[in-house]
Amino acid sequence: MCYHGGGESIGRPSAGPDSPSRRAFSRLLLAGTGLAALSACTPAPASAPASAPAGIPAPTPGLSPGIGTGAPTVAASAATVPERTTAAATPPTPAAAPPSKAAPPKAPPSASARGAQQSLTDPTSPWVIVNKHRPLSPATFVPPDLVRSAVRLATSGEAALLNSTTAAAAEKMFGAAAADGVIITLASGYRSFKTQTATYGSYVRTRGRAEADTVSARPGYSEHQTGWSFDIGDGGGACSFQPCFAQQPAAVWAKANAHRFGFVVRYPWMLHEITGYYYEPWHLRYIGVQAATDMANRGINTLEEYFGVEAAPGYR
Repeated sequence: MCYHGGGESIGRPSAGPDSPSRRAFSRLLLAGTGLAALSACTPAPASAPASAPAGIPAPTPGLSPGIGTGAPTVAASAATVPERTTAAATPPTPAAAPPSKAAPPKAPPSASARGAQQSLTDPTSPWVIVNKHRPLSPATFVPPDLVRSAVRLATSGEAALLNSTTAAAAEKMFGAAAADGVIITLASGYRSFKTQTATYGSYVRTRGRAEADTVSARPGYSEHQTGWSFDIGDGGGACSFQPCFAQQPAAVWAKANAHRFGFVVRYPWMLHEITGYYYEPWHLRYIGVQAATDMANRGINTLEEYFGVEAAPGYR
């Protein structure tokens, strides 16, 4: 610890306070202490800081958006830690290089040439972005190619349906998981505008609109209505739609392998200030093998960041 304007006495000698030897010893001691203090207080060269996510409260149990997942929103996003530079020992010369600038943000796919681009607003596009700022258009959209996927089901009725592209990809993914000894079930697929209206309305009646918006997607704002997303369960049936599902074999396998089949975990851990929903390890979204693999390789976790659209922590 460095002290300014004072010091502590160390190793007091037995001589009297006014004796010559006492005064000589004190001068030597103070000189040595000053050198040590100067050395201890000299700043060491700074190193580049490691980025860390902002602290975010743990998720609360709930269901997938539109079923009843608890998702209080946070207005402020994690701040970017600026790069530090080490102060020079001597004044910089005119030829000195300027301080380095922070790396530019990762470009969304629309800024790079990787084949045909997809629409972010057309609900028939695998890249459509649906969140609390971006409702479906039309709000009553129905996928024209809904099919019953040949996978193990833990649901029935319309919830067992997916669009044909998602269904085919799900069959391949579920089959690969089974080959690895992991059983994944389809827990909830397509959800119509009518079903979403009834679900959201029940929350409004019992809890009020403000609280309903934290636990259920408004009609026309649910990814489930597109046919591009679905919720998974574990073959053992444990922790369905609960935070502990993240530790179940189905969730662990999907997090590591889903991108190989075109899927991403749509609502990742600690990013609800971007997506609008707390971590849902059971909610998968199809965007295509190329885009999903690119996201995984580049370490981008949300569709909002990857496709370069604004965060949507709450409804406007």
